[in-house]
Amino acid sequence: MTDLVKLEQRQSLKEKPDQSSLTFGEVFTDYMLSFEYTEGQGWHDLKIVPYAPIEISPAAQSVHYGQSVFEGLKAYKHNGEVVLFRPEENFKRINVSLERLKMPRIDEDLLLEGLKQLVDVDRDWVPEGEGQSLYIRPVVFATEGILGVAPSKNYRLLIILSPSGSYYGGDSLRPTKIYVEDEYVRAVRGGVGFAKVAGNYAASLLAQANANALGFDQVLWLDGVEQKYVEEVGSMNIFFVINGKVVTPSLNGSILPGITRKTVLALAETLGYEVEERRVSIDELFEHYEKGELEEVFGTGTAAVISPVGELQFKDKKMVINNGETGKITQALYDNYTGIQSGKLDDPHNWRLVVPHYER
Repeated sequence: MTDLVKLEQRQSLKEKPDQSSLTFGEVFTDYMLSFEYTEGQGWHDLKIVPYAPIEISPAAQSVHYGQSVFEGLKAYKHNGEVVLFRPEENFKRINVSLERLKMPRIDEDLLLEGLKQLVDVDRDWVPEGEGQSLYIRPVVFATEGILGVAPSKNYRLLIILSPSGSYYGGDSLRPTKIYVEDEYVRAVRGGVGFAKVAGNYAASLLAQANANALGFDQVLWLDGVEQKYVEEVGSMNIFFVINGKVVTPSLNGSILPGITRKTVLALAETLGYEVEERRVSIDELFEHYEKGELEEVFGTGTAAVISPVGELQFKDKKMVINNGETGKITQALYDNYTGIQSGKLDDPHNWRLVVPHYER
């Protein structure tokens, strides 16, 4: 299988970082995966190349018109094995995003093979500390240099790797403070909210900065039409524990179908919790809170995994969730999720994919 992916050797390898001080997404490995698309030729030149700056036309359509999509997943090391967690789901979703931006689909099996070989080449970069992982970022962007508002004829895919610590730093289960955004909206049905496109994140930055200035970690977005129904947090899907039931907003076309979200729903049912996907209004949440029925809130995402929420602020009203502490259901889901990821617990769903050693 190695003949499917060419390898361009580095002249020298980088010095690896101190694993005790890893942050998130700041250090990158020796290599990256590269794949090119040319209209009339299709995807070609799948290869592993040294991580380095790239050259791009100043007129590239991704720069001017935003034809860019990405994904995020992780690799873990346990007892000498390097493991990916549900990578096929990420490559299914990247094709959904590509189709929405009129970009060419990619062979998911071939891309997975390229990823496995890349991670194998850089396997010594996978950290083993508690809460640490090798963060994997696939990105596809338009490269044709022409100032015309039309789908590009040329694209490039890169997969870069970054040994990372906890997304929030320090205690990975530190309850976060979230501000419910009441002015700006993230996405509307019929738009691109369900796709993992770069512009969604650019559109969130002003509200995120405003929330940070007020002392909050993240923004919780409401729907883009009535601004009353809860959708998602900037980097996570959102869950509520109401009277012992695990509730999350149903996918409606403007919410990203998170892979961690999907996994947590399955895991919660496996652990015996009742789960429900439905519309949830911010007013309903306050009603449950005032009755003492809103017991826990947590977010889910590849970067943060499962993140408890200790405080929600909407306009002049505040909810302190579970006395600002991590709830028992949140903790149980986190322990089981990360235990399966790391290999410390059994994997009855076959979510883990061991990266083989390739002969080169």
